[in-house]
Amino acid sequence: MNRIGISVNKGKPKARVVARQLVWLIEERGAEVYLEPDIAAEMDRPELGLPLDQFPDRVDIVFVLGGDGTLLGIARRFAKSRVPILGFNLGHLGFLSEAEPDSLSSAVERVLAGDYIIEERMMLDAEVIRDGRVMETSVALNDVGIAKGSFSRMITCTVFMDGAYLGTYSGDGLIVSTPTGSTAYSLSCGGPIVWPGLQTLLLTPICPHSLTARPMVLPPDGILEIRVSSTHRDMGLTIDGQLGYRLEVDDIIRVSRSRSVTSLIKWKERTFFEVVRKKLQGNGGEDGWEDKK
Repeated sequence: MNRIGISVNKGKPKARVVARQLVWLIEERGAEVYLEPDIAAEMDRPELGLPLDQFPDRVDIVFVLGGDGTLLGIARRFAKSRVPILGFNLGHLGFLSEAEPDSLSSAVERVLAGDYIIEERMMLDAEVIRDGRVMETSVALNDVGIAKGSFSRMITCTVFMDGAYLGTYSGDGLIVSTPTGSTAYSLSCGGPIVWPGLQTLLLTPICPHSLTARPMVLPPDGILEIRVSSTHRDMGLTIDGQLGYRLEVDDIIRVSRSRSVTSLIKWKERTFFEVVRKKLQGNGGEDGWEDKK
């Protein structure tokens, strides 16, 4: 891994400072580094400029400087290439990012030494079908959301899996998520936390108007088809909470496991359960485990 591309969230002022430090650290160790052309120009290093679309053909790994949202965008953009991604957390939660800005030297050394593991995270393909025609297609790392836009106006989602009727949900909508996305929007709607190494689909109702509607864990190879209806036209589809498409009554949203995966770089000693404790429970220790032994 001697060719590293750096993608910078230009909306975060600290990202440029971190990028400059990373360039120096990478070059000091004899490796190649590339930046998006405008960032390279700002650093007076235009020779390092490389368009983001060319990263998969020219780099071995991509450093993403930003928060989880930045990483999600890069994951979708590079979905077909499987280029490994290392996130540097410059945001708030930083659940997907592995490196921190206060340990840049260590992160570079570990990457160049191959001291890490790669987790291949499942992704989702989504299609919007209207009158038998595919209107929109997209890929998601976290989730595909179907939701209403108007306050206090429900929508109804009728769900089929592999052609078999699964159920009808009335409320604010539905979320279909990957295990990676189980700690995102699905979690806030009462969905379970799922270990990211599993291959499964999660179906989570959003504020269902029913006492019996519960999240469901479904087989990874199931094909979900969700027909939407309502008494209004304010409905939408979201991809990872970032891309949006307007829906119409009787649209069908087809969701299935994608052939694409996201390759995330992770440190060997940092477990998923540790991340859950630190990021979601605010607990960096082991709940007094050492004292209990």
